[in-house]
Amino acid sequence: MKLKPLHDRVVIKADESEDVTKGGIYLPDTAKEKPQRGEVVAVGPGKTEDGKLVAPQVKKGDKVLYGKYSGTEVTIDDTEYLIVRESDILAIL
Repeated sequence: MKLKPLHDRVVIKADESEDVTKGGIYLPDTAKEKPQRGEVVAVGPGKTEDGKLVAPQVKKGDKVLYGKYSGTEVTIDDTEYLIVRESDILAIL
């Protein structure tokens, strides 16, 4: 990957949102929920606190949950990614 995040930022490839509800109804793109889970594809070196580098807790390949409206969406090579601060990640699955 050509994208390398800085400081405590993490690059996430969001999971695809569901096309069909549990009841079997097909959803158009405008009605789909924004995904809140994805896979970490790149991690920055960490943040500096009191002059010391604090390593991130997530690593490449982790499945994570993140806030619905957190981060910045970017498209690279026709693939959409989300760049978030590590503190925006709610949990590792």
